[in-house]
Amino acid sequence: MRKTLLIAVAFITCMAARAGEKRDLLQHAASEAELKPLLVTDKSWIPYPAYQDRAGWEKLTEPVREQLIAAGEKYLDYPWRVVKATDYIEYEKSGSRTAMEAPFGANTNALSALVMAELCEGKGRFVDQIVNGVWLFTEMTSWALSAHLPGPQKSNRSLPDDSGHVIDLTAGDMGSFLSWTYYFFKESFDEVNPSISSRLLATLKERILDTYMERDDFWWQAINLKEGGMVNNWNPWCNFNVLTCFMLLEDNPDKLAAGVYRSMRSVDQFINYNHSDGACEEGPSYWGHAAGKLYDYLQLLSYATKNQVTIFDHPIVRNMGEYIAKSYVGNGWVVNFADASAKGGGDMSLIYRYGTAVKSAEMQQFAAYLFERANRKFSISPGRDIFRAMEALTSHDALIAENPALPDFDHAWYNETEFCYMKTDKGLFFAAKGGYNSESHNHNDIGTFSLYADNTPFFIDAGVGTYTRQTFSSERYTIWTMQSGYHNVPKVNGFEQQFGAKYRSADVKFNDSKHEFSLNIGNAYPSQAKIDHWTRSYRLDGGTLYISDRFTLDEAIEPQEVHFLTWAKPDTATPGEVLLVKDGQRMKLVYPSNSFTVETEAIELTDRRLSNVWGGEIHRLILKEKKAAKKGNYKFRIEKLQ
Repeated sequence: MRKTLLIAVAFITCMAARAGEKRDLLQHAASEAELKPLLVTDKSWIPYPAYQDRAGWEKLTEPVREQLIAAGEKYLDYPWRVVKATDYIEYEKSGSRTAMEAPFGANTNALSALVMAELCEGKGRFVDQIVNGVWLFTEMTSWALSAHLPGPQKSNRSLPDDSGHVIDLTAGDMGSFLSWTYYFFKESFDEVNPSISSRLLATLKERILDTYMERDDFWWQAINLKEGGMVNNWNPWCNFNVLTCFMLLEDNPDKLAAGVYRSMRSVDQFINYNHSDGACEEGPSYWGHAAGKLYDYLQLLSYATKNQVTIFDHPIVRNMGEYIAKSYVGNGWVVNFADASAKGGGDMSLIYRYGTAVKSAEMQQFAAYLFERANRKFSISPGRDIFRAMEALTSHDALIAENPALPDFDHAWYNETEFCYMKTDKGLFFAAKGGYNSESHNHNDIGTFSLYADNTPFFIDAGVGTYTRQTFSSERYTIWTMQSGYHNVPKVNGFEQQFGAKYRSADVKFNDSKHEFSLNIGNAYPSQAKIDHWTRSYRLDGGTLYISDRFTLDEAIEPQEVHFLTWAKPDTATPGEVLLVKDGQRMKLVYPSNSFTVETEAIELTDRRLSNVWGGEIHRLILKEKKAAKKGNYKFRIEKLQ
């Protein structure tokens, strides 16, 4: 029998979203003075074979050895690409990030493949090209992306300047990756020319270690975090990379302890910011960068202290992990909000290892399910993250021996983040959200929902297109995917929801026994919408979802609209009904035809980030009042048809 999962009591009224809770779990685990003698300084903490240990590497990489060597062979004659000044500047001119990121990413992929191939083979065949790649990267002025340079640079421009090094996601990734490269190949480099390793070490210390200790103005560090400030996936991601560099490169015990402890203080801010229920407000696509990177950081810290500094037993850490399993719908589809994609599932090895650390059979079995879904094919695509590649290899045997299973629950209620999932034995999976319109990677979407029938999405959240300058600028909400008008919520008196922390849900309730989720979404709209209250309610019963919009307005300025975004093309031929057919599944939306007219809009998807998920188009359904009303209780019904 399925069980009901409640990450709260069964019936609860939620308070407004909060900035965070001062847990400081890592700082409570060890002070800086207590940390110093616990840190292993002789590299014996590293759980992987040394480069010279050929038997160790053959055993470790046995499942993918040929694959990784073949991948590296493709780059033996790779012509290293120059990231030109105009590539950086293009971000300012057109908003394009890819002009700079494409050649940079090509070089990192090449170097990663070469490094993994040489670790597998160990004959020196790839060393010269690795040297070329290392030399290229040490000659680059910065490893930060053009899109990430304007903020922390004095020039506020996208071309690297001389005001100091910037640690962003990719600069951190390169620091971590090149630190492992230095660790494994220092002796090989010295045989070619000692200047290679000495230059690499000096570059890493200057760009990562010294910069991290000298600067506290990187927003992701959250060292000077103001009340209500955001701490998102950048924090554990960057701090994991910094921690890697310190543990592999810093030999001075005092400096090592200071650097590691500074990272602990910073990561505590991320844990503090997150709700105890563990939901990722950025959505499943960002879980691997948020909770997943927190796991990487905590695992590395555990290695570095011989398991003496660990917080894997805290409920919030487990809850943050299990969120990814519970957000999986089926057939590759996941519950997506904000900038997250509706397709994915997650990194099976990462999920398995996280589950092992927090003793979650649910995560371990879900990881095994993803492995089964991949036809039990194990592969490694390390990119810049060599740590995850090596960790995946160490957990390979345990993963393939695990029993596969999807999470078994009827309801998942994240009472603080205000995410609600409900399932029925008729094949429906429902998800809705409250929250506020200033979450990380926010869309204006308070009260929106998604609905799946037998793992097929029908009522959807489109996600986000390819990132450009506009995506993270004052122009963000000119993009249609961010607007509430393209989510499954009303347009009130001609106004859509607004961006900002004050635009939030109220009176949020989840009733397990009635299978009902409701919230007042009136505060998500500007005052000009003249809303006294607008309560959106959902009730799931067997093969039917019931939706109610009960509202009172101070003034009816113009007819109200209720919007629905669908994957299937709507058939509106029958008044009062909208038929949707997709992948052999059929659903019907029933609406009061005496109160509404119906319009449809086909949305052509020219952006590959969207079309790769949904194909060439999705559809918007607009139900418009025939007569403007100050008060109403509109009822809609969505039925799964046989």
